[in-house]
Parts: sequence; structure tokens; C-alpha cells
Amino acid sequence: MTTELLLGGLVYSSSVPDATALAVTDGIVTWVGTDSIGRALHPDARVTDLAGRFVAPAFVDSHVHLTSTGLALCGLTLNEADGRADVLARLAAAVAGTAPDELIWGLGWDSSTWAGPDPDDRRAPTTAEIDAVVGDRPVYLARVDEHSALASTGLRRLVPDLTTAEGHEPQLPLIAAAHHLVRGAAQRLITPAMRTRMQRTALDAAAAAGIVMVHENGGPDITGLDDFVALATLDHPVGVRRLWGQAARSPEHAAELIAATGAHGLAGDLFIDGAIGSHTAWLTEPYTDAPGECGITHIDPETVRAHIHACTVAGIQAGFHVIGDAAVKTAVAAFDAVADELGTPAVARCAHRLEHAEMVDAADAAVLARCGVIAGQQPLFDAEWGGADKLYARRLGVERAATLNDFAMLAKTGVALSFSSDSPVTPMSPWATVRAAVHHHRPESALSARGAFSACTRGGWRAGGVHDGLTGTLEPGAPAHFAVWEVDELVVAGSHARVQRWSTDPRSRVPALPDVSPGAPLPRCVRTVRDGQDIFVGADW
Repeated sequence: MTTELLLGGLVYSSSVPDATALAVTDGIVTWVGTDSIGRALHPDARVTDLAGRFVAPAFVDSHVHLTSTGLALCGLTLNEADGRADVLARLAAAVAGTAPDELIWGLGWDSSTWAGPDPDDRRAPTTAEIDAVVGDRPVYLARVDEHSALASTGLRRLVPDLTTAEGHEPQLPLIAAAHHLVRGAAQRLITPAMRTRMQRTALDAAAAAGIVMVHENGGPDITGLDDFVALATLDHPVGVRRLWGQAARSPEHAAELIAATGAHGLAGDLFIDGAIGSHTAWLTEPYTDAPGECGITHIDPETVRAHIHACTVAGIQAGFHVIGDAAVKTAVAAFDAVADELGTPAVARCAHRLEHAEMVDAADAAVLARCGVIAGQQPLFDAEWGGADKLYARRLGVERAATLNDFAMLAKTGVALSFSSDSPVTPMSPWATVRAAVHHHRPESALSARGAFSACTRGGWRAGGVHDGLTGTLEPGAPAHFAVWEVDELVVAGSHARVQRWSTDPRSRVPALPDVSPGAPLPRCVRTVRDGQDIFVGADW
């Protein structure tokens, strides 16, 4: 057996909150404590000097799209575009820098943030305007939420029945079925070599962010089967749990889908609805800025119920993409009905999932808690689009928007939380995710830093079916999944004043975490370890 003894740092451990050292033997945490005792107990260990750095359990990002993330990291990104003309200028630069006839895949434009003086520059480019820049080339430009997209004529003509599909517009962004069709056509133009390169790029970025496990959320309408299956054979040290978003009609059909895809679960992006920014999230009341429109639904309530029933009987994790309150209530009613039929324990032991779960009220939360459903959420959505002057308020009105992403209510009700990025919608930046949860635009919806950190670590393992009570911690017996960070300051911060007073009392024995206050520098990863093996080592380690 080989033991590494890490000394001279600050180790995040609930059982030993003043720990400065830990020992790892053959991929398992075997001891946590202070330097002097560590040296006495492990005289033959290989010693690593942490030089005051912070060691914490590694992160899990439980909702990503790896190929799209790689494309965002390597290709045309439009998140910083400030108007229609800027999008077209960035597109022209991409055309000039790529081979003729090569697919151009762009991501991230968001016309809701464009605030220039020219009203015409605050709208999305038309198909004709894109064609004028790219000619006959296939071009796919996804909105930031990836639930609508601009597409050139060169790409549109690859879909024979596009003009009759729901959501088709000849000059405007495509939504619903029309969007899924053009996205599928664009994906088929990505070569296997390019796909592998993009997936590796994304996983490398995850490792550099202190992440040791990601959950790929795939499905027929989001990645396609070739992309999803290819991940199973990709050799990379970051773990990948693969979730396939396709509805099962029966327990036998659920087992067939698992066998055909190699998926770990039939959850993830099985779309009940779309996204708020694209006006495709399914609402019980119309959009404030689009009177008469309540969004779209991709599957009916009976299909939702049948999928949960089939997966529960088969012992397979099920789940859905839900954002609008009508979509949430459809899923919640189905979970409630299946629990009544099969028994709550049968449903709860599958750890079914709701991805995004933004518009959940207290009654919904009570059902989710009773059924053991995990809420997969993205706090960076609130940081990006929450608040009285941002996207959610414009789409839904200030009062309705204020109820979104109520992390505190869900946690108090007993709903298990798993925080993630939905990369490339928001970046794989776990400490930024913790900051966003702690500093929710509505303070009463915020979590403590400890709660948010747990949702990014242990919560992700629970969402992946690991319920051993150790994984995601640095306690003896836990798998040695950890990251080492350069931090400016460690603090103990409660979710409100009374908790704060007790948390900072030495008798509370609460371990400190990096300061994630707005404006404070976020920790920088210098080493990531999975099962005791380095998967990322920074230049200054």
C-alpha cells in the first residue's frame, strides 16, 4: 500500500473542522487531522506540503452537455455580443477563419440583454441577413438557453420537412420541433474526430475546475444517439454518468432503452417544456411580455406518468426537463399518482430527478420531498437572469419572477438539491455556483455556503445514485476525490444573522469555506484528484 500525507494546509472536514492534514492510501481517505499527529501516525508516507492551500471534496457537475461545451470553448461564442450587428460581425469573422463548407456552430446570443439605442439592432438576425454573410454554408447559432436557434438556409435545406414542423419560421429563430430538427441536422455534420476533440476539451475544463464527475444529459432531441454512445468509449479520468432523455412506455421498454444506449438512467433532458428566454417554458398563466402565449409542451401528462411508472417498476432512475410551472405541476402530479399506486418507498428508492425545477411552489416541493425526487438546479441562472430588471422579470413580471429558484424553501421542505451548470448555458464554475446560491437576488431564497457547497458535492453524488454517506466528503473511508485550491480567505457564513452568530462560535465546530462574497476572488484550482490519482495539476502546483 502507498500513502500520501498532505500537510500544512486547511482541510474541509465536518468531523475535524480544524484539520490541516489528511492521509490517502490506495485511493481512500484514511485519516484527517493535524500535522504533528499525521507525521507520527504515518512515518513512511510520501509527504506533500500544501503550503497553506485549501483542500476540499471535489465537485460534481450533475447537468452538462459535453460536446456543446467543447464547441463553446473552441468555437464561435456569442455571449458577449451586444446586438444584431455584432452577431453578424462575429459570424463573418468565424467564416473567414474556417474552411469553406465547414459547419459553423455558435452558442450564447441573448437578445434580451441587447440595449443599444437602435431598436433594429435589438432584434435577432434574420435568415436572409445570416445568408448574406455565410452564403450556402450550414450555420447553427443557438440562443443562450439552447431552446431556440438561428439557422442559415444552407442548414435548413438539409431538413426536408422543416417548413411543416411546429415552431418553424422562415426568417426568425426556430423553436420546438423545428429547432430539434435543425439541431439534429447540424449534429450530423460534426465528424467523429471533431466530436471526440470537443468532448475531451470539455472534460479537461471540468478537471481544471475541480470537478471529478459530470452527468451528461443527452437524448434524441439534444445530442443524438451517436454522440451519446461515443461518450461510453471515451478514455478520460473525469467520470461521466450518462442520462438518456427518452420516455419509456413500459418496464420492458425502459430496460430496452437502457440496453440500446448504455445509459445509467432515463432522466436528464426528457423535455416536458422549453425555456423562459425562448418563450417555450410551459406556464399556467401567459407570459407578461407575450400576452396569450403560455409556452409549449413536448409530451403529454399520461406519457409523463407512464415513464415514471415504467422506470420505477424497472428500478431505473427517471427524470425530466421542467422549467415552467405548468411543466413542474405535470411532473409532480405524475410522481404523486405513481407513489399512490406503487408506494412511496418504491418511487423514492429510484432517486428520480427534475432538472432545473425553477418554478416550484411549496405544495409541489412537499410532493417531491415525499417521493425522494432530486431537484437539479442551476444557481447561476438566478445570477444571470434573476432580479427586478432582468430576463425573468421581463418575461414573467416582477412578482412571479421573484418566486423562481427558491433554494431555501426546497431545502427546508426536505427536497434533495443537486447544483450544476447546464454547461454550456452557464460555465462549469462550481465556486461561482456556490456564490450564486448564497447571494440569491432574493435573500430569503438563498442557502448558506455550507448548504450550497454540499449541493455541489454530496448532492451530485446522490443524484448519481451514490448514497453511502461518505462519497463527497473527506472523512476516513471516503473515496479520495478532492481538489486543492489557492484561496484568499476562509470564512464561516450563515444564511441569516442568528445562524451566523452560532456558526462563528468556536463551540459550533463549523468548518470554514472560501469567501464567496460578491467581489471576492474565487478560489483557483491547482490540483484535482480522483480515487487518489491526479487528473489535473496546475502549472504552479
